[in-house]
Amino acid sequence: MIEVILREDIKTLGKAGELVRVKPGYARNYLLPHGLAYEATEGNKKRIAAETKARTVRLNSERDGAEREAATLAGVHLRLAGKAGEEGKLFGSITAQDIADELGRQGHPVDRRRIELDHPIKTLGEHTVSLRLHPDVHAEVRVSVVAE
Repeated sequence: MIEVILREDIKTLGKAGELVRVKPGYARNYLLPHGLAYEATEGNKKRIAAETKARTVRLNSERDGAEREAATLAGVHLRLAGKAGEEGKLFGSITAQDIADELGRQGHPVDRRRIELDHPIKTLGEHTVSLRLHPDVHAEVRVSVVAE
């Protein structure tokens, strides 16, 4: 096992700036070549401390912007139409891309990857969809699915 300092958050290992022990092959073949970690030397510990400070400042400013955006998205109500059968089931489905497109048309451009939709919407009615604007900031948008 060798020690590395993470440069980015890695779900299975830890947060950026943490000192973690990993197998040599994982570090040598994946973490180090992809720039996800540094070897745990004294010089690299100082470098990662400086990067952590800069990341903290950047994340705080991004969080402020995301909170303002979440406040504007709180009142947004989307109305999407789809072909449906008699039992209220859609023939197709409403996907994250459909929601992102409609948000863009209403003047709230959001990347579809930030829309947390476990599975496409396949029924008529009201649905609440969560948007991950920042690691600490989430917004919810109401989506009404109606028959065409």
